[in-house]
Amino acid sequence: MDRGGCQMNGGGGGDRGRADTHGMITLEDLESFTEEELSDSGNGSLEEPGETMEEDEDPDRLLHYWQDVARGHQVEVSQDMAEPIQQLTTNNQGRSSREHIPFTLLARKEKCGELLYEKRQYEKGHWACITMREDTYEQSICYGFMKIMRYICGQNSTGNYLGMTLPIVTVVRTDENHSVVSHDVIVGYFLPVEHQAQPPQPQDNDIVIELWPATTVYTRGFTGPTNEVTIINQINAMAELLDSPAVCVNDSFIVAGFTNPAHSNRQNEIWFLERP
Repeated sequence: MDRGGCQMNGGGGGDRGRADTHGMITLEDLESFTEEELSDSGNGSLEEPGETMEEDEDPDRLLHYWQDVARGHQVEVSQDMAEPIQQLTTNNQGRSSREHIPFTLLARKEKCGELLYEKRQYEKGHWACITMREDTYEQSICYGFMKIMRYICGQNSTGNYLGMTLPIVTVVRTDENHSVVSHDVIVGYFLPVEHQAQPPQPQDNDIVIELWPATTVYTRGFTGPTNEVTIINQINAMAELLDSPAVCVNDSFIVAGFTNPAHSNRQNEIWFLERP
């Protein structure tokens, strides 16, 4: 996939976050860490939810925390991320402030009462996309998401906070054998409903606003970290469950990340894209 080609059908361009010790900074990390940091009394214990930082505490405390975590993954979080981190934290206190991408459930496959996968229809909509080509997969995800954060938090033609939608998706490519994940990844953010008709334009030229067509996906949930190993494992597991895997794109997949700070493991989905 080239830059600007992050369509859900896996094709080319056109109209179309809690951190684990081996993971990366994502949406789950932001909301999990910042909510804890906002309520951390400084002695290692957590106060009741809803507490906020005292005025005399370090205003860059959240930034420093991110920087410490990111350093272990060879990722640098620059000083100019302090405001987006704080703004996204302030605007995302509670589930009601997070808009979920709408879809129509077409079918569910179960076995012995266990959900194996769902078939869903996502309607066309505008997405803000960025393609990253860093040295490692983890670095690409980190830097791509931080750029999207800046766009959400005011670095757009409106100058305003746009609102968070879930999931944040990552488009990944593999080889034909599903054994290697490319480090070229695309991070996608679905624009909130109020901005779909007139998408705010990004100040960052690397971010592209695209109209993705209606797409059918086969999706299965999983918990835990999202790295190259887990992604390959989830792709192969899903391929074995599908009745007709040939109906799906074979080398492009989506990892969807959801925020759930109440749980110790991150909530994710792997999406297979039905061929158009």
